[in-house]
Amino acid sequence: MELIVPEPAKRNGMTEKLKAENQMEWVRLLNACKAQAEAIVKFKLIYD
Repeated sequence: MELIVPEPAKRNGMTEKLKAENQMEWVRLLNACKAQAEAIVKFKLIYD
């Protein structure tokens, strides 16, 4: 999970500037990235 989350975070524009300016949007993006990472891990565990 720790290795997977940074890639979609960077792709979705999560920056420290966004965190400082709009915390709710930053948290929303972080939760979305975590959900994507969980889906990837579950897929790999089940199908690979």
